[in-house]
Amino acid sequence: MSLLWLFIGSIFVHNILLSRFLGCCPFLGVSTNSGTAKGMGVAVIFVTVLAAIATWLVYNLVLAPLHLEYLYTLSFILVIAALVQFVELALKKINPVLYKSLGIFLPLITTNCAVLGVAVLNMNEKYSLVESAVNAFGSSAGFLLAIMLMAGIRERIDRNTNVPKCLQGLPIALVTAGLMSIAFMGFTGMIK
Repeated sequence: MSLLWLFIGSIFVHNILLSRFLGCCPFLGVSTNSGTAKGMGVAVIFVTVLAAIATWLVYNLVLAPLHLEYLYTLSFILVIAALVQFVELALKKINPVLYKSLGIFLPLITTNCAVLGVAVLNMNEKYSLVESAVNAFGSSAGFLLAIMLMAGIRERIDRNTNVPKCLQGLPIALVTAGLMSIAFMGFTGMIK
């Protein structure tokens, strides 16, 4: 049952975007269209789960036994970069339309602090391999939820003609993100 609470908590209570504020660049950059946001969210889920498993293995089977724990940041970044390259090549073959629509944001998953943040959180919390995978899946599902909600809201705002000119575009997106964050902060304390 604790894995279920870990999963639910990482989606809502500790949402990687709206509670921990990691991964905001793709959140604001890709959330203008629901289709692109969904594609980015699915790619982040795939990369984050694989990265969590791979970084757990690297940390616990290589770095810790050799007393090289201080190299975790460098190791995690290298693992994530390799995984993103794999995802980029796979998407280019499987879904070229999505690959083109994601554009520059796909390689930017390499530098998405949410992916690295989940790996570091898993290490800091001393999660087991299964707990790391569940937390990664929940965190990235929370990313998908937040980016899809934001895309839906931004599509409606773009059709609205009542938004003042000074707030159109990124300013209203930032206000929206802040309000969404406040809403998700309401879950704080429900699950530790």
